[in-house]
Amino acid sequence: MPALLEVRDLSIHFGGIAALTDVSFEVAEGHISGLIGPNGAGKTTCFNCITRLYQPSSGRVLFSGDDLLQRAPHELAAKRIARTFQNVALFDRLTTLDNVLVGYHSRYASDVAGWRRDDAGRREALAVLDYLGLLGIADRPVRGLPFGTRKMVELARALAASPRLLLLDEPASGLSAEEVVSLAGVVKRIARDFGATIIMVEHHMQLVMSVSDHVIVLASGRKIADATPAAVQRDPAVIEAYLGAA
Repeated sequence: MPALLEVRDLSIHFGGIAALTDVSFEVAEGHISGLIGPNGAGKTTCFNCITRLYQPSSGRVLFSGDDLLQRAPHELAAKRIARTFQNVALFDRLTTLDNVLVGYHSRYASDVAGWRRDDAGRREALAVLDYLGLLGIADRPVRGLPFGTRKMVELARALAASPRLLLLDEPASGLSAEEVVSLAGVVKRIARDFGATIIMVEHHMQLVMSVSDHVIVLASGRKIADATPAAVQRDPAVIEAYLGAA
């Protein structure tokens, strides 16, 4: 399959610290890719460069051949690029439904009142909530919801953008073992039903290896592996840097 996303020689420094150094990888359209590595490896920094929260020192990020580094951050939503965050970022005073409607900002009216009035948008948002089993809390404020539920609401907001590229930053963080098993099925269904290409930063190795078509491994800001899950698990450099000896 052709690459939907191409990261080429991406580098970024914070003061004298090299957070990423010449990182390159490709993600094929329709695939699920895992981005793993120890704490401080540069995984979320890489996401933040791709989604224009950070300006890298050098390199290119090509999405369908278009260099995202030449685009303003707000333009990415119109390109159907969506993400979740390591620390859940919701509007606590809004309901679950209104949080999901925020995901339609590139497709509907430019003010919150407009999103709330748009019947088509509401129908689509409710359909996304139903898809993720959240319809019963559509009218509840997200403040006070369990952490795992809040993570699913954030995922619903990302899906509301109808993403071609979906970046999930530690979606299993804070979830119970049962919730992680359920999440694996959700990720696979999203790739299939939404036709989304997914990149997932995650420390839960069983989840990553069970859903990913290929895995990229970072350590100290550099790529040390880029292969199938089976090959990555056998890679001596990965075992030493991250997975630990069996």
